[in-house]
Amino acid sequence: MPIDPSQMTKFRDRIGEEGCEFMLSLTVVAGIATQTVSKASLAVVNVDTTVQDKAVAYPTDAKLYHKARKTLVKQLGIALRQSYERLSKRALMMNGRYAHARQMQRAKREQKRLRTYLGRVIRDIERKLGHQQATQNHPRLNRLLEIAKRIHTQQRNDKNKVYSVHAPEVECIAKGKAHKHYEFGVKVGVASTSKESFVVGMKSLPGNPYEDTHWRLH
Repeated sequence: MPIDPSQMTKFRDRIGEEGCEFMLSLTVVAGIATQTVSKASLAVVNVDTTVQDKAVAYPTDAKLYHKARKTLVKQLGIALRQSYERLSKRALMMNGRYAHARQMQRAKREQKRLRTYLGRVIRDIERKLGHQQATQNHPRLNRLLEIAKRIHTQQRNDKNKVYSVHAPEVECIAKGKAHKHYEFGVKVGVASTSKESFVVGMKSLPGNPYEDTHWRLH
């Protein structure tokens, strides 16, 4: 395709953190050259944090179990005893229907089935490959296995839960907003000039640090 959805992600991985900072510095130079922002404005900046939202599911949600199992089967490339593709898809559909009808006991039963299917696929993969072989010959599969195991064993009150299969670094952040008490993503710090609101600095802040100790603008 002319534009692939993962194109920007792969581009950021190639240039790394130093490349991103270099591109940001070029925008500041271009802003000064075009008189969009003055040099005097760089002396006073406003620093604030926000949450970079990502598409995630609830940590023990049926969709998360289904996505973890589906990702493992897709990345495996070998024959499993059973992939549970049809059964998992049906259980996910019934879980949504029961939850919509407020039949929570039946919805939980279907969610438990999805968790069982995920556990069976994990154990089957470990039997077929072995942990040592998976680590040496299948590094991506080994990483997905670790994520799937965390999803399979985590409970509601656990810390450092996995909220997304494709982005395990996502955190649950309480921002205190009236319309949205919790946000799922990574905290990001942004520095902008006080006069023109021109962005001159940006930094990812994993680990959800406190507002007054998280970063310093250089």
